[in-house]
Amino acid sequence: MKTVKLFRGSMFGIYCLFGLIAVATSALCIYTVDRQLSREYAANSVVIARTIASASEDILLNRDLASLQSLLDQYLEIQGISYLYVTDEHGDFIAHTFVPGIPPEILAEHGAGSASVTRQLTDIGEVIEVASPILNGLAGSVHVGMGTSLIALKIRTAVGEQVYLISILFILSIVLSFLLLTRATAPLHRLGVYARQLAGVRTDAPDETHLADLLGRNDEVGELARLFRHLAQTKPGPKSE
Repeated sequence: MKTVKLFRGSMFGIYCLFGLIAVATSALCIYTVDRQLSREYAANSVVIARTIASASEDILLNRDLASLQSLLDQYLEIQGISYLYVTDEHGDFIAHTFVPGIPPEILAEHGAGSASVTRQLTDIGEVIEVASPILNGLAGSVHVGMGTSLIALKIRTAVGEQVYLISILFILSIVLSFLLLTRATAPLHRLGVYARQLAGVRTDAPDETHLADLLGRNDEVGELARLFRHLAQTKPGPKSE
């Protein structure tokens, strides 16, 4: 059963609207997840940096660099942390977790202080680096880099699940809307056939079963069918000369 042409534009508009909603929802989800996770990562990095800075005070006073390196290696096991390093009050590196060496992007900012920045490193990717001073900066600072790759992975997971659900709903909506519109427009199709038969465009006799069904309807289709029959019955015959 074909749908009436009158409704094809409406169906196309509904599908476009649904697609626009899906795209807008996905974009909002990406923005929200990225913002929330970035804030969470930055906050966690600050807490870790402050914790290491507090624990490093006695270690640095005793110049126990081996214990400091061991402390950094322990925190490196936390998910999301890409690297850690400690600088002294002059900006010199005294401990780090980089293998095999400190990236040139970080070396180029030697002595930059304890500012929090977003870096793009060649071998690591994008990271959110935060710093915390040790003894108010008198003994140096601790720097923690949190990779954003985990954020991207979580975004892809969240959006992927959402797109999967939206795709299923979109396919179901197409099928259901087609079935519903086909069912709704079937009487209009029969009404058109009946009207053409009454007008003489079609020579075949009206189907009495369909005719009774159309005339018995209490909606607009039934009213039009009864009006067509009335006009056909009251149509004047040819004038005699």
